[in-house]
Amino acid sequence: MSALKTLNPYFLKHKKLLLYGVVFIILSNFLTIFPIKFIGKAINIIAHSLTSSDSLDKKQLLKQLLLYGGIIVLAPITSGIMKFYMRQTIIVASRRIEFELKNNIYKHYQTLSFSFFKKFKIGDLMNRISEDVVNVRQYLGPGIMYSANLSIMLIIILGYMLASDPIMTFYAILPLPFLSYFIYNQSTVINKKTKIVQGKQSELSSFVQDSFSGIRVIKSFTKEDYIISKYIDQSNQYRNETLSLTTTEAIFSPLMILIIGLSNLFILYIGGQRYIDGKINVGTITDFFLYLNVLIWPFTALGWVISMIRRAEASMERINDFLSVKEEIKNSNFNLYPIKGEIRFENVSYTYPNTGIQALTNLSFEIEPGETIVFMGKTGAGKSTIALLLERLIEPNSGMIYIDDQPLSEHNINIIRDKIGYVPQESFLFSDTIYNNISYGIENATLEQVEKYAKKAEIHSNIMEFKDNYQTEVGERGVTLSGGQKQRISISRALIKDPTIFLFDDSLSAVDTETEEKILSNIENDIGIKTTLIITHRVSSAKHSNRIIVLDKGKIIEMGTHSDLISNQGFYSELYKKQITQKLS
Repeated sequence: MSALKTLNPYFLKHKKLLLYGVVFIILSNFLTIFPIKFIGKAINIIAHSLTSSDSLDKKQLLKQLLLYGGIIVLAPITSGIMKFYMRQTIIVASRRIEFELKNNIYKHYQTLSFSFFKKFKIGDLMNRISEDVVNVRQYLGPGIMYSANLSIMLIIILGYMLASDPIMTFYAILPLPFLSYFIYNQSTVINKKTKIVQGKQSELSSFVQDSFSGIRVIKSFTKEDYIISKYIDQSNQYRNETLSLTTTEAIFSPLMILIIGLSNLFILYIGGQRYIDGKINVGTITDFFLYLNVLIWPFTALGWVISMIRRAEASMERINDFLSVKEEIKNSNFNLYPIKGEIRFENVSYTYPNTGIQALTNLSFEIEPGETIVFMGKTGAGKSTIALLLERLIEPNSGMIYIDDQPLSEHNINIIRDKIGYVPQESFLFSDTIYNNISYGIENATLEQVEKYAKKAEIHSNIMEFKDNYQTEVGERGVTLSGGQKQRISISRALIKDPTIFLFDDSLSAVDTETEEKILSNIENDIGIKTTLIITHRVSSAKHSNRIIVLDKGKIIEMGTHSDLISNQGFYSELYKKQITQKLS
């Protein structure tokens, strides 16, 4: 159970509630067991009155029976009240820990680097914050409650049994060590099978998430039957592993009943022998039967609790594996200061860890504040990597990046990201309204502000054609919009921040050249005073820039103005001729 040790800080934080819960468990169990001996006493009185020739005072007999009856009735009622408070402390504590654990996991997600999310499937990450945390919560609440209940009840009952008759106690608990040995062995098997089940569940969640995200592609290629068959296959694997686990768990309850049954047989036989020998009375035998029957539910629940703890351990191990991933990019500067927009790369190299592809090799360039630089090159040349490095979503393997003559790693990361208006290559929109997507970059944006920047991005007229205008829900990832509409909303979201640095990563690829020219014209005044980096495949975006940098396999192969590169008769010149020819044709 080493994986569950990481929950100790949560236990310490909520120790007051948990200690109260243990107190209520003790009181509840004591009040459950306490009236049992009075049942035995009542039986002894009745048996004595039936077998003895002594005449007892009927009033005295009735008085004693009423007293015992009152204890037998009132004690369980009070015990029920204690059980209510037991749940109100331990279960409430478990819910609070669940809340805190989910929040801590989610916060940890936010600190991890961009490369981390490329390694893990979204479905698996979702499963860890949902199903795995629920399994841990089951251990924190019912698992602890029933374990403590069984332990405390066993101690109290053993105390009463030993005080009544040590010999009968020995025979009554004789089968229990065999039960413990069986539980130890079975719990190991359950733990292994639980890890397999949770792995299959994560695979199934990831598959479903991918299917929903790619539903357009699935339908376009008429792959519905193929996806359904794959889902059925993965679902069957999950079912088979779950049934295997359930079969193992199902052995527990019958075994508990068998053990209790054997103990009852021992009590009946040994108790009968000792009663015949005159060493105990009928009431004592009755007490032992009642003590053991009180233990039936806790022992029956033991298998369930063991299974619950093993599930929690496997889940917590998965959570710990994730929580142990260290934050790669840390903010060490929390000062507030302005950004001018000077950018310098010095011998920067970067290799993607998940693929091993070297995106940049000893890349060096410098951009003055207010300059507009266009990056061009073939697919995979390393253009988008420059954007990710500037946003400090990834760190270079070697070399240095400077902003305003200060190493990027020494800047306040929050200021850098706030002062960069980034439009990524993949235009991601949240499942929200158009208004909320555009105003995402600033707080309390007015409709006038949103409309202003939507007009600059040439999307306002499209939005006004929608039924709910700016309150139109765009669906998950903006599924209800076209590629060009999503790109222009993303541009509006970047513009409204009024950043110091614009960073457009192929963000006009889904719009026609006429619309592209209108957008660039609309934001020309902004671009003129901002440091602007435009990553594009279109020469129309490059003509009016201060410089054009052409990349190939992470290295600069050409750099200069539009006219300089046309005269060089290189990659840019060839691309320009092709695109001009296509436009004319």
